[in-house]
Amino acid sequence: MKFNQYEYQRPDMEQVEVNYTNSIAAVQSATSSEEAIEAVKQVQSLQKSLDTQNQLVGIRHSIDTRDTFYEEESAFWDENSPLIEKWQNEYYQAILTSDYLEAITEYVSKPFIQMAENSMKVFDPKIIPLLQTENKLSTEYSKLLASAAIEYKGETYNLSGLAAFQQSIDRDERKAVTQLSSNFFSDNLDELDRIYDELVKTRNQIALELGFKDFIEVGYLRMNRLDYNREDVEVYRQEVLKHVVPLSEEIFKRQAKRIGIEDLKYYDLNLEYVDGNAKPIGTPEEIVQSGVKMYHELSPETGEFIDFMVEKELLDLVTKPGKQGGGYCTYIPDYKSPYIFSNFNGTSGDVDVLTHEAGHAFQVYQSRWIETPEVIWPTFESCEIHSMSMEFIAWPWMELFFGDQTDKYKYSHLASGVTFLPYGVLVDHFQHEVYEKPNMTPEERRQTWRKLEKMYNPWKDYDGDTYFENGGFWMKQGHIFASPFYYIDYTLAQVCAFQFWKRTQIDQDETAWEDYLNICRLGGTQSFLQIVETANLKSPFEEGSLTAVIETIREYLNGISDEALQTK
Repeated sequence: MKFNQYEYQRPDMEQVEVNYTNSIAAVQSATSSEEAIEAVKQVQSLQKSLDTQNQLVGIRHSIDTRDTFYEEESAFWDENSPLIEKWQNEYYQAILTSDYLEAITEYVSKPFIQMAENSMKVFDPKIIPLLQTENKLSTEYSKLLASAAIEYKGETYNLSGLAAFQQSIDRDERKAVTQLSSNFFSDNLDELDRIYDELVKTRNQIALELGFKDFIEVGYLRMNRLDYNREDVEVYRQEVLKHVVPLSEEIFKRQAKRIGIEDLKYYDLNLEYVDGNAKPIGTPEEIVQSGVKMYHELSPETGEFIDFMVEKELLDLVTKPGKQGGGYCTYIPDYKSPYIFSNFNGTSGDVDVLTHEAGHAFQVYQSRWIETPEVIWPTFESCEIHSMSMEFIAWPWMELFFGDQTDKYKYSHLASGVTFLPYGVLVDHFQHEVYEKPNMTPEERRQTWRKLEKMYNPWKDYDGDTYFENGGFWMKQGHIFASPFYYIDYTLAQVCAFQFWKRTQIDQDETAWEDYLNICRLGGTQSFLQIVETANLKSPFEEGSLTAVIETIREYLNGISDEALQTK
């Protein structure tokens, strides 16, 4: 069965409530561990069915945000998901108070119990209207960005399509298209300010209603940070500021010299080579076929996985009008199907989709044996280990995609991983500031972003662009609107992925693939630091782990001459 045959049917919420109520009662009235686990399985079946329908709506709505049917269904889920969350929490309460908690824990795994406890802390039926408002506002943001229809050279582009021109070797073109993107956000500034201001106020009210000091505490619990806290993150941010920002500055200085520009501006940052950045070879279909070849040669497991994805048409990769921006991987439980969504635009990012998003998809494909929906994925920072590490594990096959531009791609890939770290912690730091001071005005928020941006990204010179100079860049970052505090996770995972890069590409460690495969199979049955240990990696919070791998990267990058990076 192919994806377009996967059936969507809006659930009958009255019947859903009856089913939840009966199954929860069965957990509570169980007279043996076997009965309790059987009742848990009934709820899990209901969860999978509901999530399947929700995911189908989300995918199909993101493929074409103009489709009125799925727009209406998306609104239905925005309205009803808080009600489902209410029943979920009643289910968690029944488990946590069960006489058979020990047996249930063995079945569902310890992280599930921790996440259930977290969920209980951040939900109360009285906040349902606030959660509904939060969902609607997040959807408003996504739809606003998807509405971008920007005219350039006689064609109409969305934001993702326009971004390809930001790597042009023509500086005037880079500046022009970056200005067009800036204009879109500037033209919609009032609406973006309104949406985010209402989101911050709504989230702060949620925290206060739940008895927390601020939304940061709620955000950490929502993110299921099971074995580290905001103090650990603060220390980590300082380490990035101390050790990674200087290397990033070195990388950008070298880039400026390489492309022959003394005063590197913000619209120059995406061009790394005077003869153009590395671009993938061939059509989108040919790129996918190269991906199929790569995964067949990498391992039997990845070969089976990529065939499943292609044969069932579980990839929508090419940008088109009305399509939501960005990319993601999700999972459709009843069909045991990962799904990859992206916006190919002719840049190296197209290949990254087939490594990064496919890394997510491969992990959840390997975890399909797990019956507990909450732990088929790991927590967010652990999820990103699989995706970012696959980007580096795939390095030996990059010639399939880039030919004689392979060295150029590898240099850029590694260097951009380094320069991403300061940006990632900037996004995190900004959100801490915002939710610590929820009554800041929109203008004060933009000033706060610009102040922090100068600390973490001191190389950014906006060349007088008023919108960016006044601190508006963060409005491009959808996570800040829709997934608060989901960003430091990428940087923690990047540090882990760098270790897999070192083991697979520098040390030629033959055990690295088995370690990677093991953590894919685990899903979310272990916490972040447990997964790091299982993979034989060092914790990003461990003293010295960051500086050691950054120094290895510095040596690798310095060992490649700029002459070697020119297209042969």
